Amino acid sequence: MVVLCAAFLLLIAGTYTAMNTEVDVFPDLNAPTVVIMTEANGMAAEEVEQLVTFPVETAVNGATGVRRVRSSSTNGFSVVWVEFDWGTDIYLARQIVSEKLTVVSESLPVNVGKPTLGPQSSILGEMLIVGLTADSTSMLDLRTIADWTIRPRLLSTGGVAQVAVLGGDIKEYQIQLDPERMRHYSVSMGEIMAVTQDMNLNANGGVLYEFGNEYIVRGVLSTPKVEELGKAVVKTVNTFPVTLEDIADVKIGPKAPKLGTASERGKPAVLMTVTKQPATSTLELTDKLEASLKDLQKNLPADVKVSTDIFRQSRFIESSIGNVKKSLFEGGIFVVIVLFLFLANVRTTVISLVTLPISLLVSILTLHYMGLTINTMSLGGMAIAIGSLVDDAIVDVENVYKRLRENRQKPEAERLSTLEVVFNASKEVRMPILNSTLIIVVSFVPLFFLSGMEGRMLVPLGIAFIVALFASTVVALTLTPVLCSYLLGSNKTNKELKESFVARWMKGIYGKALTWVLAHKRVTLGSTIGLFVVALGVFFTLGRSFLPSFNEGSFTINISSLPGISLEESNKMGHRAEELLLTIPEIQTVARKTGRAELDEHALGVNVSEIEAPFELKDRPRNELVAEVREKLGTITGANIEIGQPISHRIDAMLSGTKANIAIKLFGDDLNKMFSLGNRIKDAIGDIPGIADLNVEQQIERPQLKIQPKREMLAKFGITLPEFSEYVNVALAGKVISQVYEQGKSFDLIVKVKDDARDEMEKIRNLMVDTNDGRKVPLNYVAEVVSAMGPNTINRENVKRKIVISANVADRDLRSVVNDIQKRIDTSIQLPEGYHIEYGGQFESEQAASRTLALTSFISIVVIFLLLYNEFRSVKESGVILLNLPLALIGGVFALVITTGEVSIPAIIGFISLFGIATRNGMLLISHYNHLQKEEGLNVYDSVMQGSLDRLNPILMTALSSALALIPLALGGDLPGNEIQSPMAKVILGGLLTSTFLNGFIVPIVYLMMHRRPTDAAPEQESLATPC
Repeated sequence: MVVLCAAFLLLIAGTYTAMNTEVDVFPDLNAPTVVIMTEANGMAAEEVEQLVTFPVETAVNGATGVRRVRSSSTNGFSVVWVEFDWGTDIYLARQIVSEKLTVVSESLPVNVGKPTLGPQSSILGEMLIVGLTADSTSMLDLRTIADWTIRPRLLSTGGVAQVAVLGGDIKEYQIQLDPERMRHYSVSMGEIMAVTQDMNLNANGGVLYEFGNEYIVRGVLSTPKVEELGKAVVKTVNTFPVTLEDIADVKIGPKAPKLGTASERGKPAVLMTVTKQPATSTLELTDKLEASLKDLQKNLPADVKVSTDIFRQSRFIESSIGNVKKSLFEGGIFVVIVLFLFLANVRTTVISLVTLPISLLVSILTLHYMGLTINTMSLGGMAIAIGSLVDDAIVDVENVYKRLRENRQKPEAERLSTLEVVFNASKEVRMPILNSTLIIVVSFVPLFFLSGMEGRMLVPLGIAFIVALFASTVVALTLTPVLCSYLLGSNKTNKELKESFVARWMKGIYGKALTWVLAHKRVTLGSTIGLFVVALGVFFTLGRSFLPSFNEGSFTINISSLPGISLEESNKMGHRAEELLLTIPEIQTVARKTGRAELDEHALGVNVSEIEAPFELKDRPRNELVAEVREKLGTITGANIEIGQPISHRIDAMLSGTKANIAIKLFGDDLNKMFSLGNRIKDAIGDIPGIADLNVEQQIERPQLKIQPKREMLAKFGITLPEFSEYVNVALAGKVISQVYEQGKSFDLIVKVKDDARDEMEKIRNLMVDTNDGRKVPLNYVAEVVSAMGPNTINRENVKRKIVISANVADRDLRSVVNDIQKRIDTSIQLPEGYHIEYGGQFESEQAASRTLALTSFISIVVIFLLLYNEFRSVKESGVILLNLPLALIGGVFALVITTGEVSIPAIIGFISLFGIATRNGMLLISHYNHLQKEEGLNVYDSVMQGSLDRLNPILMTALSSALALIPLALGGDLPGNEIQSPMAKVILGGLLTSTFLNGFIVPIVYLMMHRRPTDAAPEQESLATPC
């Protein structure tokens, strides 16, 4: 009773936890990364690099646990990514970085913003893109709604880390000076700045006490009205007041220069990217955000449309988790069918099946208390385990069933009570059950040695598998016997204790086959060895890749053109791409971001557009769709195209800092030289088969306009350098002097020279500068205005400038492409002194992971052997059981050849787990042979014949239930969510089929060969008598 109650409680607790554990696509894959962003208005890229990026990099480089530091300096903006070792606590990392920054920020130039830490988020953090479009509302108002109504509401939702807004026009109040009118009224720039600085702030008049009341005295100077702002007096000329509106246009306008634009389905839009905090449930958060948006929609202008279907991570999660759950469920059904066919008895089937839900729920409970989420990987672990979970119970039930049948056939007097029979029968199989579980667990241990991203990804799978397996063993040793005594004990049931038809039929066939095989030992062994050699040969010719490609149901397309292109031109190019994409039937919608949002770590220049395009496959496979997208976008002139997917794209970016499968990093000093070398590399490797989207980073010069003061002339006119720099700042860039408050929103008030007075180089030369005696002289008297060239972006890694040649791989495996590239570069590219090349990307992780797995799996095989030796106390017999490993390898290799043709990390793990599952069968056979010789005194040949027939049932049942449960995973390999488990399932499925089939013949042959001489008929055995 105690056991039954405990089991029932477990079921309830497990179900409750399963309902409440958060669900995500993958485990948390984040390498702890801290992003430092610094706005440096108006500085050119080289200045940003020297004055901002370099000090920041130097400060954080010596911090504890830093793995690498990457940075990007573009004009006016610096981003530094500090990556820490895996397993560093992110809060500790942020603490370390912010301490280092306090020292640095004092030494940065005056006009540079404070270095800020980007919000803490994860790679898979970008979870939703919200698009706003409107018919009649202006882009200015739309952006204001996004910034002041929607963004604060979304940010206040628990679990949101950041909402980046891009597109539309940012509203600001502008005082646009007119140089002609300023000269007419002889007003100088200095006078205007003195009057306008902090002009829109209220004054404080203290407190007034009167009539027993206390009045607060306020000078209300601030106003949101443009005409009132324009009435401010600047100076008085001959008793005539000169106001701001006399010398300037005061108006509301869009902020310039624009850093980026956005569009949806080819129509201008405002896009808001929502990033979630780590360890937040994406599905719940998406629902909350949807609810907030629905609520907000009521109060928005009628023509404003809010769409959330551009990119939703929850869509991928739901379909992935759905697919894996479906595979779990279908696997379970297969198991039921197998059990019923072999046992042909409802009660025994039920007893065996009870282990399934209990083991899975225990596994979920464990994951929950280890702080892991339910994701495709942990569910995948359960889906792979599902067939093996019933195994222990099957072995137990089958043995009890057989012993009860034998007990029935004895005369009344000799019969034991049901309880005793059940007890003895369960005791007989206790050791093999424990040992076989231990062996499978040992074979999964190598998983836990993986480090880095692959470790993060695959460890939950291992945990889920091992915990579920342990739970099933415990159930088989406790709950199963209890249920047997209750359900199989009564007299009624004992009448029908006979073998099922399927079992009898299989035994007949197997008996004949085995007799033939034992007569032709050499032929059988020879052909098996041949097969094994072929399989090994094939294995080494298979391609290698890191993870199978995901099917996320969405494209992320990067389109870049030459730096220095205007936002307008870049926008046209992006628009063209959108139109082309919308002509493809599978693509549901498109949204484009060009440039970057303010303080956004994905600092794209205005020359880069990123397009999200969700699609739904109809009548053709994904690779054909990708080929069509590549072909259509290839017609855009002057654009580089890269096609990725939202999540895999970000995984690549995290591994190598580049959003592509392969990153060839060229380090050096001279940017122009690096660019030309990069292009030589691109030409050299361009024709390697399998390479797609080959790109060289666009680090070329872009046009600049330099204003260099003539010092003697400045001295002659008495203009100081600070006055001169103030003039250039205000007249050309504009200077924010105050804020305008309107209904709780604040907007910048800015002073600058009006646009049509400075839109050509010649006009800038003729701008009037004030001298110290109140005259005005043209700018080109005191400064040279020349056009020049300067770098666009400067990227660095570990304090060395770098340029990246990136490529994706299509229709070929990753490893062989990388090998070709390395060969080609070594032979054809000569690098100058001080320059070197590094390779980065998924294949690095693949190599590291393969090495780790090879070493650890060798160790785990040794441990398996020791466990077997502990059980049988005979090196020979343990060796015979390990024969199952090569047998399993044969099937696994051929399964891969038929399906994908490449070995990925999940496939290797499939092989490792196969070894454990496959040794189980050999153990069952050999322990039973020994039992028959020792206990029942049969000779070697008879014991092999009878033992093999006795054991056929449980072996076939366990193997079939394990194998069939994997079929749904193996077949659904291209469905989202199954991509990683699928190669594992294929390998295990193939391997189980061959090893079970061959095990039934090869083990008996080898066993007979070992025990040839009649004197060895009954070798001394100290091990427990262990049939099952």
